[in-house]
Amino acid sequence: MALDPQLAAQVKGLLTNIVEPIELVASLDGSAKSAELREVLEQIAAMSDVVAFREATGAELDGRTPSFAIVRTGTTVSVRFAGIPLGHEFTSLVLALLQVGGHPSKAAVDVLEQIAGLEGEHHFETFFSLSCQNCPDVVQALNLMSIVNPSITHVAIDGAVFPQEAEERGVLAVPMVFRNGELFGSGRMTLEEIVGKLDSRAAASAAASLSEEDPFDVLVIGGGPAGASAAIYAARKGIRTGLVAERFGGQVLDTMSIENLVSVPHTEGPRLAADLQRHVTEYDVTLVTEQSAAALVPATTDDALVGVDLVSGARLSARTVVVATGARWRTMGVPGEDEYRNKGVTFCPHCDGPLFKGKRVAVIGGGNSGVEAAIDLAGIVEHVTLVEYLDALGADDVLQRKLRSLPNVDVVLGALTTEVIGNGTTVTGLAYEQHATGERRSLDVAGVFVQIGLLPSTEWLEGSGLDLSAHGEVVIDEHGQTSVPGVFAAGDCTTVPYKQIVVALGAGSSAALSAFDRLIRTSAPNDESDALATAGT
Repeated sequence: MALDPQLAAQVKGLLTNIVEPIELVASLDGSAKSAELREVLEQIAAMSDVVAFREATGAELDGRTPSFAIVRTGTTVSVRFAGIPLGHEFTSLVLALLQVGGHPSKAAVDVLEQIAGLEGEHHFETFFSLSCQNCPDVVQALNLMSIVNPSITHVAIDGAVFPQEAEERGVLAVPMVFRNGELFGSGRMTLEEIVGKLDSRAAASAAASLSEEDPFDVLVIGGGPAGASAAIYAARKGIRTGLVAERFGGQVLDTMSIENLVSVPHTEGPRLAADLQRHVTEYDVTLVTEQSAAALVPATTDDALVGVDLVSGARLSARTVVVATGARWRTMGVPGEDEYRNKGVTFCPHCDGPLFKGKRVAVIGGGNSGVEAAIDLAGIVEHVTLVEYLDALGADDVLQRKLRSLPNVDVVLGALTTEVIGNGTTVTGLAYEQHATGERRSLDVAGVFVQIGLLPSTEWLEGSGLDLSAHGEVVIDEHGQTSVPGVFAAGDCTTVPYKQIVVALGAGSSAALSAFDRLIRTSAPNDESDALATAGT
């Protein structure tokens, strides 16, 4: 499996940035996968005089085959992969080559210093899949940490290449990270989040520092399309702007393919999220990442400040606030769902589908997302059963026709999921009830993919005085104004009828412009004498 000529040319150009010689040390056998890995590694080694390839000797690696290490020659600095990191992980491979070869990381200097100062031994293993768009962030973060701190090691493992190990360790969702043999975390994690989990002192220090921030003119809560748009529009007005986001990109990060963003025929969620963040950072915006809001404290008077309490204990204040906290996957709320989350219950067919190869699974939800998930999974798993509560699917006709053409898909309509069944470790089945007859049935499945829409992330606003709809959405008018003066909202967390990226982008800009309009009006002189005083006459 050689790299195609165009990709190979790009890699060869990047390898000119290597300043320290490196070795590609591989553990191989006679399998087809080993042959593929050998071909890729030998091709890379041939691209540069400072890159060498050799096979491992004895117990030089950890016993997984095929696997390889990227080693800085003559040192203990290394990064390891078990499997062939192509697909979404190819960027991780290239970055590892460069960073082990001495090319500096773009991570913040203070974060790198924090990594270098971590104490204790930390041996990380990350299970990934090549189709997972969330995995590279985690793999790249832990790779970098293992390069910076000699007490940290990391191996990234393709669960599809090592299915037995993945099954034995209960890996049914990726990325899944183990530290010193124990589960450390699953799902997307940033470098800062991982470091924060290992260094509890950093959180207290960050909270204290944030509480000392001067008040903002506009403070945006949320880093998705609506939040990014609001921050850009506010900052362009030359006013003090801040943005708080637990993870930049929001729900967009979990979107595999985007084909309806006007003027952009096709992009992927992580790429769009990176573009949004890059655009925001071109302006004078104070970014507060890895933080989430805990409470909104409305202003007591028209000229008072709005407060936002963070989970970390910090409080930020602003003259106006734009709430853009988006939405998250809706859960079924049935017994067994929480217990078996990431143990068979999952929300991302693209990320976790390969882990169910050859198994029977269920998809819950008959809208576009559910039907698309069933279509994708049908090409990987043994069999898919789509379960829909309504008596008809709600997906587009073209998707329904494709779904019904697949031989290994069944559709169950008019069915209410009542329980996720498991053996204490993993999912083994799903129970449902035909609501027209009351008949109860069950399915033998190893995985349940939940695709029943989104819930607004607005729990933190309860008790704030903001009007919320029956569905928990922030009620706004045509200007994005909420029921609380000085507080605006935009995007999927609001009553806007269409939850679309392009709608959120427009709503964020509208909310920022409305906030700016309020700032102008509330700071304008009250009468002619005030105007003269302001003018200095």
